[in-house]
Amino acid sequence: MVWRPGASEEQDSTERPSPWRAAVDPNATSDEVKIVVESWDDELESPSRADELAAAVRRGRGRLGPAKMHVLNLLVFTAAIIGALAGTAVGWMHIVNDPLADAHAYYEAASRLNAGQPLYPAGLDPNGNHIYLYPPLLAIALRPLALLPFEWFAVAWELIVIGSFVALVRYLGVRRKATWLAIGLLGVPITWALTVAQAHIPMTLLLALGQPWSIAIAGSLKLTPVLIAIFWLGRRNFQAFFAFLVWTALLVLAQVLLEPNGSFAYFRSIGFEEVGQVRNISPYAQSPVLWLALLLVGGLITLALARTRWGWAAAVTLATLSPPRLLIYMLTGLLAAVRQPRNAGGTEHDAPIDAVTAFNRSVR
Repeated sequence: MVWRPGASEEQDSTERPSPWRAAVDPNATSDEVKIVVESWDDELESPSRADELAAAVRRGRGRLGPAKMHVLNLLVFTAAIIGALAGTAVGWMHIVNDPLADAHAYYEAASRLNAGQPLYPAGLDPNGNHIYLYPPLLAIALRPLALLPFEWFAVAWELIVIGSFVALVRYLGVRRKATWLAIGLLGVPITWALTVAQAHIPMTLLLALGQPWSIAIAGSLKLTPVLIAIFWLGRRNFQAFFAFLVWTALLVLAQVLLEPNGSFAYFRSIGFEEVGQVRNISPYAQSPVLWLALLLVGGLITLALARTRWGWAAAVTLATLSPPRLLIYMLTGLLAAVRQPRNAGGTEHDAPIDAVTAFNRSVR
């Protein structure tokens, strides 16, 4: 046998079929091969709208150039520093003037339940710190603490609030730059909520977890987190959506069983009249029609972006900005947008998995 340069390559090229034709019957006709190959081509995933949008953003960043990106990052960092300093000043103001002020509303609501009185009595001033505007769940949960004198109740509740904030920061990522930039930018609402012992801090933690059970609990605290369900609908994650409905139904049932009078009185007693004359930054203060229109537009935007990398941020923004009574401290809820939660019912990518999960992934 005489060796010729390139002979082995020619032999390999004639003996090795193309990968997509390797499993085709060699006796099949050309029409049959064409059908098989085209059917395999149909299985290839085409780029989704999310992929195309992400690629467009990467191209946009590339056009900015490193110098402009450096200036933009510097501006964001400067704004975060200014926000943190302003937040420190606002926090000190509340510590001096009205420390733990919102604890009064929770204490008095839970105390009314302990005394067998109506949870939502008529005549409370919606412009003060003593009105309870939430569903009964929080007041029910705080009934044991309300057996203590107010000073001890306030301290215990503030420890819960601070603990929730620490857990929130740990969940968002202590070592992530985005976490601390967001905390700086939202310095005023965060310190306001912390110093007046606002339930918005624990609610933000539940919002950030982003699971059906946590969103259901958050919705039982302040209602508007239920709008997060639009995110699951947009992603066609019907398992998470129906799990959220089940958790919500269970929580509503528990409130009805534990506090039937307060549960039915909530929807009779709480309405747009309780918006009050506070420093409301919601569009509702300007026009209820404008507020409703923006709410619908926000829902449609969240639905459209749900399958993109901005879907979770859009859902959190909608849930945070949608209340008709929107005070500055409520912007704390935007912290939940810093980190997209894991898929409901799934596992973290870097979490350890068991043998059954590994096998199920390998055969998909």
